[in-house]
Amino acid sequence: MAKLQLVTFPHPVLRHKSKPIMRVDAELHDLVNQMFEIMYDFRGVGLAANQVALPIRLFVANPSGDRKEKEQEMVFINPVINKPKGTVEAEEGCLSLPGINANVFRSKSLEVNAYNLQGMEIAGPVDGFLARIIQHELDHLDGVMFIDRLSEEGIRPLGEDLTKLVRRFDEGRNTGNIPSDQQLSEQIAMWEKKYC
Repeated sequence: MAKLQLVTFPHPVLRHKSKPIMRVDAELHDLVNQMFEIMYDFRGVGLAANQVALPIRLFVANPSGDRKEKEQEMVFINPVINKPKGTVEAEEGCLSLPGINANVFRSKSLEVNAYNLQGMEIAGPVDGFLARIIQHELDHLDGVMFIDRLSEEGIRPLGEDLTKLVRRFDEGRNTGNIPSDQQLSEQIAMWEKKYC
């Protein structure tokens, strides 16, 4: 079984538009369990597949952020959102942008349509914090990060922190801890062939 790891900005897979999932198997169940563990280990409330270098349309969420509250865990496969309404601004962070937070405008409510691991449809209206999580994670699946939604003046104060993340990424590439673009392309193709 593959061992997943959180990837951080500016890792190229974070900009890859994920492909729809066509099959669910035992390994996918294992990958989802790993995603929940990574999300909790880094104190998150949501995690998209491409944040662990999987190019597939799936994210996990638990608005409580508490691993003991299993009943709040949700898996969204091939999610789509419709009928966004209203606008609300709130602070967001991202596990792939450690230590970076900023206010982001999102729709106040929306309708979501997706499937869970058992193949059951998830459909209906969502608002509040869960609506924000869904929008944030769906952005990830389209290769969009919350910093892309900031104005020029909103992103300016984050410049130094982003530069540090770029430096850390470059060091990881130089030491071989982060795969080359060629290796990443091969890994992406392998996962897409398996699930898409």
